Amino acid sequence: MTEHLYLRDGYLREFDARVTEVGERAVALDRTGFYPGGGGQPTDTGTLEWDGTPVRVAELRRDGELVWHVLEGAPPGAGAPVRGRIDWGRRYSIMRHHSALHVLVGIVYRRFGAKVTGGAIYPDRARMDFSLENLNKDLVSAIEAQTNGVIAEDRPIRVRFVSREEYDRADLTRLANVALPPRVLEVRVVEIDGFDAQADGGTHVARTGEIGRLEITKTENKGKANRRLEIALRDGGGAPG
Repeated sequence: MTEHLYLRDGYLREFDARVTEVGERAVALDRTGFYPGGGGQPTDTGTLEWDGTPVRVAELRRDGELVWHVLEGAPPGAGAPVRGRIDWGRRYSIMRHHSALHVLVGIVYRRFGAKVTGGAIYPDRARMDFSLENLNKDLVSAIEAQTNGVIAEDRPIRVRFVSREEYDRADLTRLANVALPPRVLEVRVVEIDGFDAQADGGTHVARTGEIGRLEITKTENKGKANRRLEIALRDGGGAPG
């Protein structure tokens, strides 16, 4: 089993771990700070180092309760101690865009009751699809302005874990047509203080002020009741030292 360190600390840039299993050019670790991908957020990039030599992590794969780190070189042996280093500039940019989408989703949900039908996050942009039938120019401008209004308030963004019972009672999902499997008994929630809370497994910044100014760069009709908003962040968000 691999412990997912990023679930509690998205700012973790380096971590120590131990190899538990070895495959062809890949290792599974007892703990990892690398985000292995999911929910529209891409995998992290970075290195694993042992015996003083860093090796690039080419890919991350989930396999049951393990996270496999595919390497660009020969792997260490089972039991070897390693140090992981995440490409922080890339991770931080993805965090900013992910948090920006949460604010956007909160605004659209409050205004229209529309849920998310798809999305993707990149280091330099992001997109989100909503169960909406109409998005004219004036509505898009209003959504952008309201989103930036919340961002400018520099609200804290916190991670908490809730029981399945609390999840079932609360309004914590923004995804359309997605049911939580019965086996899930604890749910991770990302909460923007005083504004919105969503079940989520990705990494985020600590405050909305770190996001910068959001711009809706493109809208697209993806079906009868499916509209896409593409965004980019135009300023702010210098990665903490």
